Amino acid sequence: MQLKWLEDFVALEQTRNFSRAAELRNVTHPAFGRRIKALEAWAGTPLIERGSSPVTLTAAGASLLDNAQQTMLSLGHAREELLGVAGRQQGVVTLATGRTLARTLVADWLAKLQPLLTQAGGEFRILTRALAETAQLLERGEADFMLTYHHPLLAVRLNARQYSHLTLGQDRLVPVTRTNAHGQARHRFEPGHPAAYLAYAGTLALGRLVEDHLANHPQAPDLRRVVECDSADALFEYALKGLGVAWLPWAMVAGAVKAGQLACVGDKRLEIRFEARIYRPKRRLGVLAENIWRRLEAG
Repeated sequence: MQLKWLEDFVALEQTRNFSRAAELRNVTHPAFGRRIKALEAWAGTPLIERGSSPVTLTAAGASLLDNAQQTMLSLGHAREELLGVAGRQQGVVTLATGRTLARTLVADWLAKLQPLLTQAGGEFRILTRALAETAQLLERGEADFMLTYHHPLLAVRLNARQYSHLTLGQDRLVPVTRTNAHGQARHRFEPGHPAAYLAYAGTLALGRLVEDHLANHPQAPDLRRVVECDSADALFEYALKGLGVAWLPWAMVAGAVKAGQLACVGDKRLEIRFEARIYRPKRRLGVLAENIWRRLEAG
C-alpha cells in the first residue's frame, strides 16, 4: 500500500468527484481511477459505491477514511517534531491559501504583521493551492494556518474538535466590465443579447460559487462564454481589456472601479457575498504562529 493512495482517497472524499480529485492530485482521470482500484484491492473490499454521483463511500470506505486522515495527521505531527529539532519550527510560519486571497487579503494582512515578523526574525511561507488541497496541507501538518473562502457551497470538512477558525473579513463577487469612452459599461445585461462572459474554471472555488448563483438566480442574465480561466488575476486583466464581464472579488477590483477603468454591471442581487476564514489546529503551534494567532484574535 502506498501513502499516495490514501491521499488520493481523501481527495476523492473531499471533492466527491473523480475528475476534480484527479486534477487536485495532478494525475489523469484514468490513472487516478487505477490508484483508487489499487487501494480497494489492498483493502479487499469496495470503498466507494459504484454509479453514485456525487461519489459516496461504502461503510468500509468511511472506516478507512478515518484511518487515512489519522495516518496523515500523525505523519504531519512527526514532520513538525523534526522541524522543531532542526530549529525551524519557531521561526517559520506556513499559510495555505488560494491565489486570489494571497494577492488581496494576505497582502494587507502581511503589511500589518510585518513588525511582528521583523521583531521575531521570522519568515512567513505562503503556499497557494486549490481549496481541497489547502485543507489537506493543514490536516497533514504541512501548514500552520489555512485561509480560505467560506460559503455554504464551499464547506470545508474539518473536524471541529481538532480545528478552530476566525473570520477575517467579508467580500463579494461583483460582475464588472471595461468602461467605454463615456465611462459607461462596455458590456451590458440586455434580454436577447447575451453578454460576453469571462468564466472561472470549474475547479476553482470562485467558479463553483458563480455557476451555482447563476443557475439558481431568477433574473440571471443572458451570457455567452468567451473565456474560461483558472486564474482570477487573469480574468481581471481580460476584463480590463474589454473582453467581457467577469465576477471578481470587490477587494481586487475596487481600485479599478473607483478609477473609472471598470464598471459594475447589473444590480446588487447579482453579487455573491462570502467570508474569508482562517483555520488552525487546536494543538499548540510554534511561538511565532501562536503570537500571530493572538494578534488575529485581538483584531
